[in-house]
Amino acid sequence: MVRILLVEDNEMNRDMLSRRLERRGFEVVIAVDGQAGVDAVAECAPDIVLMDMSLPVIDGWEATRRIRGNPATAGIPIIALTAHAMAGDREKAIEAGCDDYDTKPIELAGLLDKIARLIEG
Repeated sequence: MVRILLVEDNEMNRDMLSRRLERRGFEVVIAVDGQAGVDAVAECAPDIVLMDMSLPVIDGWEATRRIRGNPATAGIPIIALTAHAMAGDREKAIEAGCDDYDTKPIELAGLLDKIARLIEG
């Protein structure tokens, strides 16, 4: 079973997305802030991370940089999730170390395609 770490502070977004992923056979681990996400990556060894970029404690940009900076977790694929689809955000996410980028509200079919592509690598 593919394990997804969902790092999302918004309860409604977190619940909706985790339920939809679980119905499709994924195991979903939740972290509610950036530091908890960094810690969870090291603890649960997910196959992929879905990282909200606007998070408390440390933001998704910094959490991604920390995950990439740890040799034990550097190779785990990360998809940035953001509601703020500003010009340059995709490039900023890739520069921070994300493998892909998606905007909220999440279009599930597209996200599932990205997850499959990154996991199958």
